[in-house]
Amino acid sequence: MKYLITGKNGQLAQAFIRIFERQAIDFSAPEESQLNITDYNAVIKAVTAYRPDVIINCAAYNLVDKAEQDKDTVFAVNATGPKNLAQAASSRKAVLVHFGSDYVFDGCKESNLYTENDPVNPLNEYGKSKLAGEQYVLEALDQCLVLRMSWVFGAGKQNFIYKLSEWARTSEYLKIACDEFSVPTYTGMVVDVTLKAIGQGMTGRYHLTNSGFCSRYEWAKLILNTTGVRKFIRPVTMDTFDLPAKRPKFSAMSNSKIADLLNVDIPSWEESVRSFLKESAAVHE
Repeated sequence: MKYLITGKNGQLAQAFIRIFERQAIDFSAPEESQLNITDYNAVIKAVTAYRPDVIINCAAYNLVDKAEQDKDTVFAVNATGPKNLAQAASSRKAVLVHFGSDYVFDGCKESNLYTENDPVNPLNEYGKSKLAGEQYVLEALDQCLVLRMSWVFGAGKQNFIYKLSEWARTSEYLKIACDEFSVPTYTGMVVDVTLKAIGQGMTGRYHLTNSGFCSRYEWAKLILNTTGVRKFIRPVTMDTFDLPAKRPKFSAMSNSKIADLLNVDIPSWEESVRSFLKESAAVHE
């Protein structure tokens, strides 16, 4: 099996790369300057040259607030890019793994966690672009795996854990939203479950998150308690921050469908957060 990874420098791509290197798996992860997924000719050239069995699309535009004023770019990367990859995968008869987002939902569901059958209604340009991307992939390709994630964290700087540590270092106290709920999702878990799903030939759309859910405030408390950082956290509402992009207040998704099909126990968000923080501390000692 040969894997082609896009978005090489992102935290999810780096998690795949670490596992592939450790297990001596055949993969190619070109620099983003060499494989711009918004350029159809560049995508076809890369796929034709490497001839992958599986394409893993980790490239994404995830600056949620900036996307409100940068609609063309966010749709190019999150919608047109996946469409290009799906067409290239089809020509090569390769499997395409594409990652979606909980921001396809509006947060209005009250009865339970979101499932794959719930109606979508994105509130911001980022969410709309992610929805368009997954729809393009599913329409263009039978051999595809679309995995929706939320609040992704891992090694790198584009995640809440890193940002919180920076805020704690530079601020007297912290204000964190207590009315925004979803599921912190660890890149290491995503890689493990994704590779199991590929190995079993799974196709279609699934929710892939850690188990359980929490508010941003609860997540922040666990991070600081685990790392031993003493800092006062003031719980506030999302409206306090007056951000350009509207966000769903509750977008926690159920992972039971993919967990049941693969017969795997997906760890709780608390377990994965603690494990990641302990590993990170060991690395930096």
